[in-house]
Amino acid sequence: MTAISVRDLRKTYGTTTAVDGVSFEVAPGETFGLIGRNGAGKTTTVECLIGLRKPDQGSVTVLGIDPANRRELARRVGVQLQDGALPDRIKVGEALKLFASFYPAPADVKALEATWDLGKLRNQAFGDLSGGQRQRLLLALALVGNPELVVLDELTTALDPVARRETWDLVRAMKLAGTTIVLVSHFMDEAEELCDRVAVLRAGKVAAIGPPRELMERAGAQSLEGVL
Repeated sequence: MTAISVRDLRKTYGTTTAVDGVSFEVAPGETFGLIGRNGAGKTTTVECLIGLRKPDQGSVTVLGIDPANRRELARRVGVQLQDGALPDRIKVGEALKLFASFYPAPADVKALEATWDLGKLRNQAFGDLSGGQRQRLLLALALVGNPELVVLDELTTALDPVARRETWDLVRAMKLAGTTIVLVSHFMDEAEELCDRVAVLRAGKVAAIGPPRELMERAGAQSLEGVL
């Protein structure tokens, strides 16, 4: 049984091939990382996983669902995108209640506010939040539907070092609860700390796949940076 199955995924934009024959599987409950330099194909791969892009070739299933069925996918998958945004005037509390209303059995909004330190921001407008505060809200919104699988794209960008470490602890707690996690990150220490396995993307292809420590040993590197 697999939570995610990607087979020979290909996607081009005009004459540019963004993803060129990518294949991997993610097991239920696994924290799986997608890493690579800018332009490696990470974003396009994730967009195909969550139904924002249609592959030119290949197959993708997420929890047994074709991502083209975005309504069904949205019920079971939480997504936090790096460039996610909300209307500037919507308040934090309003956004959480609105998103919770989309699901038959949502998470407790007050518990999410406490977990992500959003209670004191409840009446703040999205447009007035700092980068780190916005990131915490978007993470909470990704979890409000009690998803079986979560896609986290650069989740600690704009967070200070203390908030970053606290977020790592929350990701570990999600894993312990049985949530499958896809983590896209350019922070190699983050991938080393949180991921069971990573896929290294290079020029739209999977250059290596495996546990971070194993890939580092193979490459004779002290960190995942040396594997890229």
